[in-house]
Amino acid sequence: MCRDALDIHLDSGVQSGFPANGAAVCYKKPRRKCKGTGGAMTGLLWIAQIVLAGVFLFTGFTKLFAYEKLVKTIESRSTSRHIGISRGQAVVIGLLEIAGAAGVLTPAAMVPAFLPGHLPVLIAASGLGLLMVAAGIYHLRRQESAAPAVTLFLLALFVIFGRWPR
Repeated sequence: MCRDALDIHLDSGVQSGFPANGAAVCYKKPRRKCKGTGGAMTGLLWIAQIVLAGVFLFTGFTKLFAYEKLVKTIESRSTSRHIGISRGQAVVIGLLEIAGAAGVLTPAAMVPAFLPGHLPVLIAASGLGLLMVAAGIYHLRRQESAAPAVTLFLLALFVIFGRWPR
């Protein structure tokens, strides 16, 4: 293609031109991402996912393996003395938190090709967000601060919106 006859349409990303034989050639250029934005956002999302996973792994394993110590700690800080969650409920919540932490860390390369790339992350972050809504309600009913649950809910929401397919 002659460089002199090259016409670049900046708005549409389409290049057209007339090569030496006179036939018109038109093809669409692949769009490139802005260099400064994609990498920074991906980095922030990975940091948020790692923080979510770390917090939920810690709390999940605490509910599974140190339930008695957790009960003593919560009851000593609480005004309403009784924890209100049975050992079985704590195990279910702990398993959900551990599964959510594992799902949040799933890379897109491990997802089958026929599914959206970040589907496990979206499902896990959604589940953790719903779990935090329930935790916030639980703490408010006990007249305790729901700030940690709200903070983790907002972090899960950030991951959901950041990994949502465009």
